[in-house]
Amino acid sequence: MHEQATRERPLDGEATDVPWHALEPDAALSRLDSSADGLDSDEAERRLERYGPNKLVEDESVSPLSLLVSQFTGPLILLLFVAAGLSLAVGLLPGREPEYTDAALIFLIVFGNGIFGFIQDYRAEKALEALKELTLPSATVRRGGSLREVSAEDIVPGDVLILDAGDAVPADARILDTADCRADESTLTGESTPVEKGPASVAEATPLAEHRSVLHAGTTVVRGRAEAVVVGTAMDTELGDIADQLENVRQRKTPFEREVDRLGRRIGVGIVALIVVIALIQLFVTATDPVVVLLVAVTLAVAAVPEGLPAVVTLTLALGSRTLLERNALVRNLSVVQSLGAVDFVVTDKTGTLTENRMTVTRAWVPGRRAVEFGGESTEMDPALSALLACGVTCNDATVLDDGTHRGDPTEIALLTAAKSAGVDGVDDRLSEVPFTSERRRMTVVVDEFDAPGDGPVALMKGGPEVVLDRCDRILVDGDIEPLTEEYRSEIEAATASFADDALRVLGFAYAPAVDPDADGETLESGLVFLGLQGMTDPPREGVAAAVSDCQSAGIQVTMATGDTAQTARAIATQVGIDADAVLTGSDIAQMSESELHHAIEETHVFARVEPEHKVRILRALQDVGYTVAMTGDGVNDAPALGNADVGISMGERGTQVAQGASDVVLRDDNFVTIRDAIAEGRGIFDNVRKFVNYLLSANAGEVLVVFLGTLLGALLFPDVFGTGSGLVITPVALLWLNLVTDGFPALALGADPKSGDVMKRPPRPRDEGVLDDRTIASIVGIGVALTVTGLGAFFYALAESGSLVVAQTVLFTFLVTAELVRTQSVRLRYRLSVLSNLWLVGAVGLSLALHMLLLYTPIAGAFGVVPLGLREWGWVAGAFVPFLLANLVVFRVNEWLFGR
Repeated sequence: MHEQATRERPLDGEATDVPWHALEPDAALSRLDSSADGLDSDEAERRLERYGPNKLVEDESVSPLSLLVSQFTGPLILLLFVAAGLSLAVGLLPGREPEYTDAALIFLIVFGNGIFGFIQDYRAEKALEALKELTLPSATVRRGGSLREVSAEDIVPGDVLILDAGDAVPADARILDTADCRADESTLTGESTPVEKGPASVAEATPLAEHRSVLHAGTTVVRGRAEAVVVGTAMDTELGDIADQLENVRQRKTPFEREVDRLGRRIGVGIVALIVVIALIQLFVTATDPVVVLLVAVTLAVAAVPEGLPAVVTLTLALGSRTLLERNALVRNLSVVQSLGAVDFVVTDKTGTLTENRMTVTRAWVPGRRAVEFGGESTEMDPALSALLACGVTCNDATVLDDGTHRGDPTEIALLTAAKSAGVDGVDDRLSEVPFTSERRRMTVVVDEFDAPGDGPVALMKGGPEVVLDRCDRILVDGDIEPLTEEYRSEIEAATASFADDALRVLGFAYAPAVDPDADGETLESGLVFLGLQGMTDPPREGVAAAVSDCQSAGIQVTMATGDTAQTARAIATQVGIDADAVLTGSDIAQMSESELHHAIEETHVFARVEPEHKVRILRALQDVGYTVAMTGDGVNDAPALGNADVGISMGERGTQVAQGASDVVLRDDNFVTIRDAIAEGRGIFDNVRKFVNYLLSANAGEVLVVFLGTLLGALLFPDVFGTGSGLVITPVALLWLNLVTDGFPALALGADPKSGDVMKRPPRPRDEGVLDDRTIASIVGIGVALTVTGLGAFFYALAESGSLVVAQTVLFTFLVTAELVRTQSVRLRYRLSVLSNLWLVGAVGLSLALHMLLLYTPIAGAFGVVPLGLREWGWVAGAFVPFLLANLVVFRVNEWLFGR
């Protein structure tokens, strides 16, 4: 936290030990060299120059040039540059020309992929730009004893703010005086119920959610009125503290980014090692000409580098992000699409994420009828329940605006909505009223008449159950007014306790017939008739319980971390299916060591009264233990944790722009079910990535082995042919065409494969398991060997039969093209997908075959050093094709036997 969160920074710049919430109002004014009349204009100007404008520090913008350059620094991209450089380096040898065609094609692929990635990344918003938008345009202050409107940016420490219901708080301010003031701090603390505010100081160790004597920037006054002296502006506020934490969030790569980097490094090291080994063998064992050695090195580099992999990865993730958008999940970072599939732990906020962020009356209690589960129009109404609801809507300051929305305290809005949904109206014209205050904990209004036994005028009261009960001496039972006996009192107290046990906020209601509207408050609020109780809560969102259950069935643990009370957190967690046997609070977390917290997060799935730094500690502990963590949230207080999570998921409808800016994924419908769908899509996308990595690397492994073994065997079996500078089983330009045809459209189409049926029935993959798991490596090696044996068999047979190297090269070239295209289907066997389940793939294979035929039977063939094939040559290709298909089935069955499905 900032220093000001626990210590105060006065005007002389020296820190003091007493925080603002623990100071008395006069002491706060004295420390700020201010008064109840506020600052004069000259002093305000001096302080504005000293402290600067009241706005959050903006993040430095990302340079488009640096962003573009970053697209060309990945390991796979650097490998492509090496391949292009080797193609050009051939021209340095005597009698050779640079391979401009090869180099140009490689550079074209690199550039196209870089531009595509640049466009996607440049669209990302900056989290601190969103934080700036929370600054208010104006505020009311008292300066020199007079009220005036000033720009919120011009507010300085020592200014006295005047705040009414509906006003947003522009700075942190110590309360001087209030009149029934309540503030909505849900975006800052996660507490859904408005907090009572007053001038009385609170203990120094009081947590943020209970700072009753301070109003915080970014929150809203929803009821009453307050005067408060500004104690912190801009970055010296709780909101600024969150901005500072967000600015310093650990910059961590997503799991998939780490995996792609690791894959690229492995390929690079393997290529360099292979080229060195082959060069040494050729130079010292077979005494091959140095020109041929370099040609083989170039060919190996082109064959080994999966040129299409970066583009295929990017496009597949882009397709996945589009699919997620159709499911109401907006992805702000492409690589996070795949990371969703690796999530095995979800840390979720309560308010607005699991719940609706809307207080709702769910239960009522009337004497004689006991508890009534409230369901609006479906509730069986009777005069007693009708009177209870009418009292709640009459003794109420909430209003309905012209557009149908509500304005007022959420508790009163809940009472109004409950009555209206049941068809119960209140009484509009008040004769008098005694307003609610935090000290009185009750509100009373007087109206001409009320639909209950007794004459008018009638006083109606609502308030804390025990407060209302203390003012009653009678009770309404089955339409009759009876004395309030001890037995009735015990029943009311038991009903109140039952409501509270279920984390309901409980209000009591009463009335007094035949009162004098001009009587004092004490008289009006005495000798009342008890009507009943209403209990309300912020209810779970529809479908959340099923979504939590689905996540748990898929091996994904769900934990709640909320700023609300432990009792409320436990109740909501139980309703949505989260294990609530153990609940820890933010204070508990603060006292734990790292090792204690590591143990606690394994046993605890509900955390209450947590503040921003507590959420970050929970996340880091989970990550340190080895989980891939998704964090969901919607408030300002969630932003640091969202930025630290492997996958930060914010709410689009109720979420603040701060949370959205800090997140990787924004749920446009705020529905937790969408998280389940997004994880399923992420798993499907990872499957697709694994398919085309398997496909590309098995093909490239076969090509590398063909070049390596073909060159060595050719030098031994046909020394006259392979002793020359052109003695290669396949030329670099033909290999590049092969990779473009087979690694291009077909590999891209694999990225559009549908999800397999068991995608949410498997446990999450281990955090350290990459795309290249044991089964995939075994498949790559097995198919690479099969491709090499059958391909070289066809090559040497064609060379022996035809006596022509170019014919043999064309036979091998054609076999590799057709075999790799068929490989697109065998790589899908593991996922039980039919041939026609991806028509894009069928079309891509057909297009690639057509392009290959166009190459063989048009003048283009000469540029690639190949010739048209006749029926006899096609027979040789078919002869090698049959054992290759059988080898695919064998490899699949062996892998299934060794590794399971």
